[in-house]
Amino acid sequence: MKKNNYAYIDGNNLYRGVSDSGWKIDFFRFRKWLSDKYGVTKAYYFIGLIPKEKDLYTSLQESGYTLIFKEVVYDSNGRAKGNCDADFVLQSVVDVYENNCEKQILITSDGDYAGLVKFLQTKNKLRVILSPSIEKKCSILLKRTNAPITYLRDVYNKISLKRKNPH
Repeated sequence: MKKNNYAYIDGNNLYRGVSDSGWKIDFFRFRKWLSDKYGVTKAYYFIGLIPKEKDLYTSLQESGYTLIFKEVVYDSNGRAKGNCDADFVLQSVVDVYENNCEKQILITSDGDYAGLVKFLQTKNKLRVILSPSIEKKCSILLKRTNAPITYLRDVYNKISLKRKNPH
């Protein structure tokens, strides 16, 4: 039987967690893996909207992600800040109450989502948390929920960007 599970990806958290671990994710392979492993039919990707990144957005959409953009503001050092946490939580809760999916997969290492994890657990809607960070950098608040956590580093061979052979 085909599953109808949804993934919710904190784009900045995914990017930073994987980059800090010294590798790059292949977004096409990652989307296929989410589908094959967890029956993900829709993968929301929450990301700040920066015009110069339009090629990345196009690539993500072509790989099967549904992009949810957040307006970006810049700090005093000129660094972009597009906090998507509220949009992430709201979409997840809407999907629970509208019964849009069977289970949810959260891709984040951010403890700000611990309350959402507990809510999903009470509704029997959480499948797994996929942590982009290594274990010691994944929030203790997520770990304390006793939710199942898979570290993306553990599936590196399935989802990493392989160097292209020049020949």
